[in-house]
Amino acid sequence: MSLEQKIMGELKTAMLAKDEKALRSLRAIKAAILLAKTSEGAGGEIKEADETKLLQKLVKQRKDSLEIYQQQNRADLAQKEQEEIEVIEKFLPKQLSPDELKAEVSKIIADTGASSPADMGKVMGVATKQLAGKADGKTISSLVKELLAK
Repeated sequence: MSLEQKIMGELKTAMLAKDEKALRSLRAIKAAILLAKTSEGAGGEIKEADETKLLQKLVKQRKDSLEIYQQQNRADLAQKEQEEIEVIEKFLPKQLSPDELKAEVSKIIADTGASSPADMGKVMGVATKQLAGKADGKTISSLVKELLAK
């Protein structure tokens, strides 16, 4: 079942339950999917990897907004962003725990033969492909820097 079909099913359920939080989030996902389908010109089909990237982008946008709202003491807007993040994350693959992520990155560093911070690009290329959808790029990057600095 494609992401779009899952979203449509969840959207119907949320409408029947009159769940405003879920409706707001699901409509945002649906809009992003429709935009991606029409802009790519790929016959209206989106690959599963692209669906994951799309969801990650939506979560990242909301996290950035959440951070800004918290800095400006706008708890009302921050609450909405947090609710949307929770709904969108349900459709993402399970995220790796910090310990699992550290183990995976350490293995990638060993496999690539990286030994200094100068090798960061080589490690990040492999890590972002292997850990796509399982961890945030920013988190991966900071962990790679930390491990290569040792």
